[in-house]
Amino acid sequence: MKAGKKNIAVVGAGWAGIAAAVDVCRNGHQVTLIEASRTLGGRARALPRRAHPDPAAGDPWLTLDNGQHILLGGYAQTLRLMDALNMDPEVAFLRLPLDLRDAQGLGMHLPDMQRPWNLLAGLAMARGWSLSDKRALLTQMRAWRKSGFLCAPGRSVADICGGLPQAVRKTLMEPLCVSALNTLPFKASGQVFLRVLHDALLGETGKSTPASFATSDALLPLRDLSRLMPDAAARWLERHGANVLRQHRVARVAWNAGRWDLEDADGGRQTFDAVIWATAPEHALQTIRHSAEGAPPNVAAHFARWCASAEKLRYESIATVYTYSRDATLPRPLLRLNHAPGAPAQFVVDRGTMGDPGLWAFVISAARGEKSMLEFQVVNQARTELADYLGPTGIAAVQTVIEKRATFACTAGLKRPGPRIAPGLLACGDYTYAPYPATLEGAVRSGQMAAMAVEDMGGFKWKD
Repeated sequence: MKAGKKNIAVVGAGWAGIAAAVDVCRNGHQVTLIEASRTLGGRARALPRRAHPDPAAGDPWLTLDNGQHILLGGYAQTLRLMDALNMDPEVAFLRLPLDLRDAQGLGMHLPDMQRPWNLLAGLAMARGWSLSDKRALLTQMRAWRKSGFLCAPGRSVADICGGLPQAVRKTLMEPLCVSALNTLPFKASGQVFLRVLHDALLGETGKSTPASFATSDALLPLRDLSRLMPDAAARWLERHGANVLRQHRVARVAWNAGRWDLEDADGGRQTFDAVIWATAPEHALQTIRHSAEGAPPNVAAHFARWCASAEKLRYESIATVYTYSRDATLPRPLLRLNHAPGAPAQFVVDRGTMGDPGLWAFVISAARGEKSMLEFQVVNQARTELADYLGPTGIAAVQTVIEKRATFACTAGLKRPGPRIAPGLLACGDYTYAPYPATLEGAVRSGQMAAMAVEDMGGFKWKD
């Protein structure tokens, strides 16, 4: 191995782990990417099975994802990663200027114009808002901008938006909060929301962003999530000499005189100069707790400190109800829905843009309730709000995916675990990137920061 070249393991092949592995590899180190499941991508991947809505009618097989992921505001590093993988975002995504209108066109959307004219024009054209509503939002945006889009850490989204008119809260602030933070406004972090709001409404094209994209755009994937990034990343890593191990579960991590041993469930062991732990936080916490048993006192102290912080995380679920209606097409690929008791979905995505006509994905952030009840409510919600767009055969639920711990609860005043578990043992994932909520961009940025930290690893003296 060349001088200065390290042997690095990345445990977990979600988007954070992929970003870390690619950057570590680009920095000239030997990388082993380890994934417990068969499919890479973590919480943003295609499902291993397909749905067949009605074989008797000759309806096509449908490729589903384990959730809907729409890039919204501040995704420059995700696009940078795609560029490193020689992927073309113009082909991978459908670019949509931010649009939070419902099926009747009520709400706000930003026209395809330069900032700040897009925001001003969107505000002027917003339907369902009075002139005083628009004036109040403009005044509040000016106040937030004057404050640098900062607020006290303990303030919730409900707190910072409390002075806005109800129409603005219901059709702009609350949908944006729930979709971006996956946390209800009364407990969601006002500070993180202000960062999202800045990027979504006032963002501008950056150096890592294609010239045709603005960070106020929403990017809708045009292929299933595995093909969108993880599969291409695995091929790129293998071409550049990395090892990609699937269906390989790490049971324990152990300090080994300045290096780290990874032990699998069968007792196998590999030794690495450093390890980047990129699994979901609850899985990381379980393994680090187990690894603390029998560890040297100084190592165990590092583990205990990190676990104490990770134990404070709470989680929110996301449900995606896939429905099928032959010959059905929505007026726009992405629609805001009027979320209310008995109408749980906040957004619907027309998967016809991905080549699956008639397939709609209803997204329920901060989901509550059982699968059968959610399906029943969503079908009724579709019949109520989207009746004009249903096919002649009506609508039926095809499959429902509920991620019980889809994201951490992005609550006001939350202190997240840091990326340093112990010297040479780093954590990455959206939960470690404090400026952002649980988004793909936050995951990618955390992975890239972990890769940078590998270049500057400090150690500690050995103690028996």
